[in-house]
Amino acid sequence: MTSFCGVYGNIEIKENALHVTASGERVLIIHGHELDVVVSGSGRMKWLAFAGDVGYQFLLSLNPLINFVRRRFGMGYWSLTAYAKRTVKDAVSFIGKFEAAVAHYAERYRVDAVLCGHIHSAAIREFGTVVYYNCGDWVESCTALIEESDGWINMVNFLPRVQRPQMRSPQRELMGSGV
Repeated sequence: MTSFCGVYGNIEIKENALHVTASGERVLIIHGHELDVVVSGSGRMKWLAFAGDVGYQFLLSLNPLINFVRRRFGMGYWSLTAYAKRTVKDAVSFIGKFEAAVAHYAERYRVDAVLCGHIHSAAIREFGTVVYYNCGDWVESCTALIEESDGWINMVNFLPRVQRPQMRSPQRELMGSGV
């Protein structure tokens, strides 16, 4: 990831950044790969990363065919890869552990929240004093995060036929104290 850091025209790519919301919350923004033991750290398991990537790419390649058939039957968009991630027990366990590790990592920066996207699993969760945000992606979940003018961070979903619970920032005690 660090090989992509630099300035490209008016865009600067950094390893991490700090964003302060309109309500004063400090949000650490990272990619998240640095906490994924399959991709980085001691004991790299390149074969597992490769096998996972091949399987993921295969499932992803099936999405256009599946959605062509679904459209013929009047059904909305559906992602096989997103479904596989949600239903595979080990993936769910990994995602939970990853989210907790990212939140714990963010504590050293003394922030209120952390935003990352490495695992592409859209979420807003609290881990102790740190709120974990993952924006998801535009391929599987069709989600993004937006900051409202009052500083609330919300998940937006661009799959109109899919019903999902609305995800909003947890209300902070600090917000009521005028901070």
